[in-house]
Amino acid sequence: MNIEKQIQEDHSAKLIVDVEQEKMDVYKRRAATKISARSKIPGFRPGKAPYDLVVRTFGEGAVTEQAIDLFIDAEYSNILKEADVNPGAAGSLESVDSLTPPKLTFRIPLAPEVDLGNYHEIRMPYEWQAPDQAAVDTAIEDLRQMYATTETVERAIEVGDYVLVDVNSETPEVTRKGFATFVRSEDRDTEWPYNGFAKELVGLKAAESKTIKHQFPADWEIEELRDKEVTLEVTVKTVRGVTLPDIDDAFAKTSGAGETVEALKEAVKKDVETRSQAEYDDKYFVELIEKFKEVATIKYHEHTLEHEGEHVLSDLTNRLAQQNMDLETYFKMRGTTREQFIQDEVNPVAKKRLERGLILDEIVRQEKIQIDNDALEAEYNVTLNGLAQQGMDFSKIRGGRKGQKQLSEAIAMESASRVMTRKALDMIKSIASGEYKPIEERQAEASPEAGEASEAAPEEKSE
Repeated sequence: MNIEKQIQEDHSAKLIVDVEQEKMDVYKRRAATKISARSKIPGFRPGKAPYDLVVRTFGEGAVTEQAIDLFIDAEYSNILKEADVNPGAAGSLESVDSLTPPKLTFRIPLAPEVDLGNYHEIRMPYEWQAPDQAAVDTAIEDLRQMYATTETVERAIEVGDYVLVDVNSETPEVTRKGFATFVRSEDRDTEWPYNGFAKELVGLKAAESKTIKHQFPADWEIEELRDKEVTLEVTVKTVRGVTLPDIDDAFAKTSGAGETVEALKEAVKKDVETRSQAEYDDKYFVELIEKFKEVATIKYHEHTLEHEGEHVLSDLTNRLAQQNMDLETYFKMRGTTREQFIQDEVNPVAKKRLERGLILDEIVRQEKIQIDNDALEAEYNVTLNGLAQQGMDFSKIRGGRKGQKQLSEAIAMESASRVMTRKALDMIKSIASGEYKPIEERQAEASPEAGEASEAAPEEKSE
């Protein structure tokens, strides 16, 4: 075969394959045999009719079409190997350009390619700092709120009360019935519909109303409210006063955070630091990966992005199913169509996920990162324990032992993926913070015995 390879702009390969007539004749005879084997030709047993008779009976076109199918089935992998093509998805026969001599054109999506560029020069300091004592104190107060007792009171609203209100507005995004809110002394980014809303209710009593006007900023997270002034008519339905538990050993035991006040404070402090660092890491690595993308060259075929988009839709479908909702209902609620939703929301998410994954995969390959068994086993056990705490009974897995084995393998693969991702993130963090160690140095640290042996060898030889 003679193969001409043309790399296309859409990251696919166009292969123009000239096939020797003798080779195609072999496949045409195989095709005639196959056709006659599944057909009835008078005077001949299935598969035994002469080639010329099969051609006259079914036509040259039918035999040639079957021959091409047989040729592709048998030779396709050889074509890819000879053309040095790494496919990213199944290719297709684009056209039959000629039958005499045989010439076929294939189109094959290529596997993604990543050139990381001068990524070792990227710098972005890691500047997370542990939260101060005020953040820990706030978390302890939040914990007290969780275990507080409330009672309906016949007085005006004060800071520290829970309030049930109806919020009416011509703007539907800020209209709610029976909305419960807590009147905090400090602002919270998570407060609905905006920071400081609940404090504007202080002084009102049950059955009283208040008109509130609020101007949302131009960069507000809800598009419909950006740079918009809304008028809220708020009616208080119920005021409930709060009695907080004392911070003592009994409270520590009740909360499950420890046996003593000191243990409680230490546990809360650790939790606050963990959540703070996780929040910082989320933002840090998103920004850092963008810096890696700026110096990298990433190529992938449209099919690869579509495949990632299918995963995004599948994840959304599973989340909606937990809320007893399907995709079509969700689209109707959003006032969109499947096609528009995929274009506007799925594809951007899929693109970010795909490119992030490709960069981290290439980091793993370039830096020769490997998973150690201890880390994998620890992650696997964490996942198992999490599933058990959610109430999963592994002895009742559908499919018996086979089902249990499949679940175990799936958990192991997912655990390996998470461990590898963390290692890749740790690697780009070490590069960006100037703490990178070359592969040889890391390998020497991982196996000090090997290093000692290699150092001892010359001495033994000299003796």
